[in-house]
Amino acid sequence: MRRHLASLALIFAALTGGAATSVAAQDNPVVVELFTSQGCSSCPPADALLAELGGRDDVIPLALHVDYWDYIGWKDRFAMPGFTTRQKGYAMAGGWRKIYTPQMVINGSHAVVGSRPMKVVDLIRKHQAQKPKVALDIRRSGNQLSIKATALHDGRPCEIHVIRYAPSKDVEITRGENAGHRLTYTHIVEDWDVAAKWNGRGTYEGTVRLGGSGPVVVLVQEPGYGPIVAAARLR
Repeated sequence: MRRHLASLALIFAALTGGAATSVAAQDNPVVVELFTSQGCSSCPPADALLAELGGRDDVIPLALHVDYWDYIGWKDRFAMPGFTTRQKGYAMAGGWRKIYTPQMVINGSHAVVGSRPMKVVDLIRKHQAQKPKVALDIRRSGNQLSIKATALHDGRPCEIHVIRYAPSKDVEITRGENAGHRLTYTHIVEDWDVAAKWNGRGTYEGTVRLGGSGPVVVLVQEPGYGPIVAAARLR
């Protein structure tokens, strides 16, 4: 397994032009959602790839742990039923035949097997080449998060999502498909709220009260599990 994870890291570094630690900040980063599970033996390479993506400023990686593998012997302590619901929502909206792990969804629009770095990077590049639809600015002052979203042209109604995640946690897995392994998980989504609805025109401004000083992500997404049109992060 270690050799497999190391080879994924090397492939990813080659595709992105070297170590993924010093990438210029982007005005509109690409969001990569990984649907994963501690009970899935195919997931560790995708979890490692998501960690690699975390070194980039032009990508916002999010790990959404699902609960539908808990029955095979190991309960994923990061899993939430809402993440399974979100994955099913994407499948219905996109006309995908099934849900699975590890699955990555890029900007709410395209799905790919999360352990295929070349395809993941190709989709990231595809979305980077698209013109932004919304300018998004977020600022934190104490426990207040200020959000300002400005339409660059009249668009469709959107939802404003506020997400909190844990940067990294280690887990000793004693049962199930990954039994005997100590695995590191990153960008673990712990809280996800729809903070507001916006008509997609002009400028939206609002504030949200935060708990703690951990990373926060704001997404502007078309309803019904549509495309993500803007994203921003404060680490």
